[in-house]
Amino acid sequence: MSEPTLTIIDNRTEKSYTLRIENGTVRAMDLRQIKSDADDFGLMTYDPALMNTASTKSAITFIDGDKGILEYRGYPVEQLAERCNFLEVAYLILFSDLPDKEQLAAWTYDVTHHTFVHENIKTLMQAFRYDARPMGMFISTVAALSSFYPDANKVSDADIRLAQIKRLIAKVPTIAAYTYRHNRGLRYIYPDNDLSYTGNFLNMMFKMTDVKYTPNQALEHALDVLFILHADHEQNCSTNAMRAIGSSCVDPYSAMAGAAAALYGPLHGGANEEVLKMLSRIDHPRNIPEFIQRVKNGEGRLMGFG
Repeated sequence: MSEPTLTIIDNRTEKSYTLRIENGTVRAMDLRQIKSDADDFGLMTYDPALMNTASTKSAITFIDGDKGILEYRGYPVEQLAERCNFLEVAYLILFSDLPDKEQLAAWTYDVTHHTFVHENIKTLMQAFRYDARPMGMFISTVAALSSFYPDANKVSDADIRLAQIKRLIAKVPTIAAYTYRHNRGLRYIYPDNDLSYTGNFLNMMFKMTDVKYTPNQALEHALDVLFILHADHEQNCSTNAMRAIGSSCVDPYSAMAGAAAALYGPLHGGANEEVLKMLSRIDHPRNIPEFIQRVKNGEGRLMGFG
């Protein structure tokens, strides 16, 4: 079978050009050969919203929204949500394969033992106003982590790079929980590394006494599934921000802070906020049928779909 190609005839010059088609795409740089004359810069594409532009190849995620398909590394997400926890899926995304028992134990240990943040980080967070927006606190704190790990800018070193990945996976729940408690005037809770990844997050969010916290199993599992569903962001605004900032070889914490800032915008992370507001309005399961009927009548919107 011959290689798929695209033939373009430039009506300005009557010249014909053949472009290679690869995975349903043509390379934008191949268009540069199409010129009106020798001094012309060459044809360019114009796609300000990246609505029809692929900026990278990815072997991580496959999505077909019309058919309801979401896969990580070839695994259907519904199977991963049913059989795996978030740390297993994180391992899969990073290393292409699900971990065996020994690999999972080592991976869980490595992540778990980075959950604590430096006391100076807590001091920094405590300096924010009592009514500071949680995402503003989160962005600033993640950016500040770069000053605690000065070797993090050695992004060409695979071992150092992996160390920062483990730290980020471990510390992000801690920072997120502390922003939540700060907003409510509650003391910060140290991580409990005897708990699962999501169980520990719930512990840091909701523990109120010195008695060991036991997370609600249904809530713990639901949160784990939620983390799995959000494990990869395909080519969303925050992903593009992370890639653009990271392309300068800056440390991962600074790039992550930029990505979080993109998520802060109401046209990106705002959708999740609207879902929470909707759930607050529904208030109780008995109110769901009435709410759904109002949506069908055009009296409201069902957030979180589409």
